[in-house]
Amino acid sequence: MPSIDPIHEPPSLTRSTTVVFDPAGNPSFQITAANKSYKHQYSNIYFVRLRLLRQFVEERARKRWGNHQSNPILVPRVLEVVKSRMCYIIGTVYMDMPLKPNVIEDLARDQSIPPPPPNSKFHSPEDNVMLEDESGRIQLVGEYIKNARLVTGVIVGALGAETPSGDFEVVDLCYPGMAPQESLEDSQQQEDGMDIDDDSSNSDEWIAVVSGLGVGSSSPPDAQIQMLVEYLTGEEGGVAEQVSAAQISRLIVAGNSLAQLLPTGKGESDDIESSSKKSKRYGYDATTFSPHPVLTLSDYLHDIASTLPVHILPGESDPSGTILPQQALPKAMFGAVAKLPTFSCETNPTYLRLGCQSGVSGRPPLERNLLINSGQPLDDMFKYLPSPPNTRLSILESTLKWRHMAPTAPDTLWCHPYFGTDPFIITTTPDLYIVGNQRRFATKIVVDQDKNGEGSKARCRVVLVPEFSRTGVLVLINLRSLDARTVTFAVQGMTGAGDTDNVEQPEPPVTPSPPPLEPASTAPKSSLSSEYL
Repeated sequence: MPSIDPIHEPPSLTRSTTVVFDPAGNPSFQITAANKSYKHQYSNIYFVRLRLLRQFVEERARKRWGNHQSNPILVPRVLEVVKSRMCYIIGTVYMDMPLKPNVIEDLARDQSIPPPPPNSKFHSPEDNVMLEDESGRIQLVGEYIKNARLVTGVIVGALGAETPSGDFEVVDLCYPGMAPQESLEDSQQQEDGMDIDDDSSNSDEWIAVVSGLGVGSSSPPDAQIQMLVEYLTGEEGGVAEQVSAAQISRLIVAGNSLAQLLPTGKGESDDIESSSKKSKRYGYDATTFSPHPVLTLSDYLHDIASTLPVHILPGESDPSGTILPQQALPKAMFGAVAKLPTFSCETNPTYLRLGCQSGVSGRPPLERNLLINSGQPLDDMFKYLPSPPNTRLSILESTLKWRHMAPTAPDTLWCHPYFGTDPFIITTTPDLYIVGNQRRFATKIVVDQDKNGEGSKARCRVVLVPEFSRTGVLVLINLRSLDARTVTFAVQGMTGAGDTDNVEQPEPPVTPSPPPLEPASTAPKSSLSSEYL
């Protein structure tokens, strides 16, 4: 009798683990009773920002221009510049843009006439660049300033001379530069291109980042989200996919988990008295509110959080405050998943310090500092810069050199009126800088050109995470090597995800007319594809 081959058993898999440490040294974005005040003027933020960053700009400017042939001098106030004398001044950039929204003009407009459609871009050839400090404001001119990547709120040093007309002609600019970094490694990474990984060690710890789930939209990507849940929990695919999923130590949901609320058609002219008498089951009117998106999202998060830790950030379309920093979503709204110790609600933005323990291969433990936001600061800055040549990835890289993650706040980006601090200043360069809800996936290793006190250069991996509801892309990041790759979820013949054109490319300038709708992309034949871009 012939022998029967034994049944091959799949290998036993153990999920990689990481721990969360207290983000010491990083500012907190929680608004407590001590700083929850709305009586202060927003000008305090600009004064504090200039006072904290001026010293770094002055130090770098002295090194940059100390050996200049014209022997420039530092003028402490912008209004004290001397005509025809080479000098440099330090202040806050203000962009005078005619197309920028103006609240006073909106109030003075005839309300009987429908407003024009909002612009997608606000830059124009008539824009003027100003530099201001406590003494006043001076206009910056010259060919160099026309090609500079500047937005309102950036602290810079400008080298030049005053013209006979009273303007300041700029020949060079100096920024605060990247902040010092606590955790530095000796491993070298490529510094150009997209810097995507090839093959990484199977013993490394990875994190997964997703944004823009859009639960509750008119065409929700329910099938793709279910595939995402099954992939993260190890229930989907073969052994190779399960081994890959077992390396994921935690999931970060970077905002816009719920879709934006749509108008119900009910106006304020409805009979308030009759509506108040209407019986409201469970305390709400079912004709104007539906709890199904929240319940559906809670079920997804419960399945994931049962197998690995989950951190969720609020986004622009989530039920949270509009101004930054957005406070953490209340756990009570998520039902059963709120009781799990692996589920955490974070602010937007937020700092996370993750630690990797000693692996099976004997690799030493390390800590990684993460800075994450849901994309509002980058989206706002992108409106005021021409593209091309500017891209979202290049703008995000510039925020590290500016040492500020949201310079346009509070001018065009709503934020809390802080009095004696500016928490959006980047005091420590993170190892990972993650921004969610972008159009395409993009990443790059940013290296500071100047060495810190220990002789090492600060390095940061910047990552743009695309909207999952449109692209079906999950981003995976290796915490040890900082390599990044994507996993795309798509179902053939279904819309809502599967846009495989998810690599950052230069975006053409948009006219003031409403942007056209994107055509539905063709989904790939495979229901689950892992791609190394």
